[in-house]
Amino acid sequence: MGYLDSVVSWVNPNGTGVSPVTGGGLSKDSRFSYGYASSAGRRSSMEDFYETRIDGVDGELVGLFGVFDGHGGVRAAEYVKHNLFSNLIKHPKFISDTKSAISESYSYTDSEFIKSEKNQMKDVGSTASTAILVGNRLLVANVGDSRAVICRDGNAIAVSRDHKPDQSDERRRIEDAGGFVMWAGTWRVGGVLAVSRAFGDKLLKQFVVADPEIQEEVIDGSLEFLILASDGLWDVVSNEEAVAMVKPIQSPEDAAKTLMQEASERGSADNITVVVVRFLRTTC
Repeated sequence: MGYLDSVVSWVNPNGTGVSPVTGGGLSKDSRFSYGYASSAGRRSSMEDFYETRIDGVDGELVGLFGVFDGHGGVRAAEYVKHNLFSNLIKHPKFISDTKSAISESYSYTDSEFIKSEKNQMKDVGSTASTAILVGNRLLVANVGDSRAVICRDGNAIAVSRDHKPDQSDERRRIEDAGGFVMWAGTWRVGGVLAVSRAFGDKLLKQFVVADPEIQEEVIDGSLEFLILASDGLWDVVSNEEAVAMVKPIQSPEDAAKTLMQEASERGSADNITVVVVRFLRTTC
């Protein structure tokens, strides 16, 4: 989980029986700190998972952070939490060609999960929004509608795109593969799924791919912090509002907790999970 890790839980005010949890830590080289907060919100069950991990790869300290929002059950999100980053850091090109390693690890994790599901009758899936810190590089990879937003020079910048079936390129990809998108309360793949990319969803796998879109950012003095969150936050809080709320809060754990509570107070109907990574300015 990282260094100086702490966990705090309290009674869920919504009475769902699933207590919220928060925690945080600091990297060994003091280059970044992180915090997380996760709550079932108004849901009776919890399908969100998260991972905050600091590891060493080829003598390099790396940070790995992710938010995984399950649908249809917990199996996919839990599997991705436990396997995606382990598969990634074992990839032979993790340091030399990190983007390729991320793409191939997403694909491998997805295929291995689907193999493990062969005897399961009910289809399940999961989004994944991940941030990989390697040296002065931040690589954000996304599948589904969890989202990553950074604050650079005081400005909120989305560094991932929500994958929705009604986006023109996503609809075209699905239809070219023989699928269809239709309205069923919202736009859905095959009238079933409201995201166009995900881990799992084996019955829709031909159309619902786990190919991540990857964006790279330089970690420099202008990059202040990163927010990763499930759509339980983004459904009710804009990118700009989230950044404005985090700015004055130095503790990433307190920042993540603030965003989670704000989303709940605004009536978010979903599970809410937030990870905040603050980049610390150090002198050479």
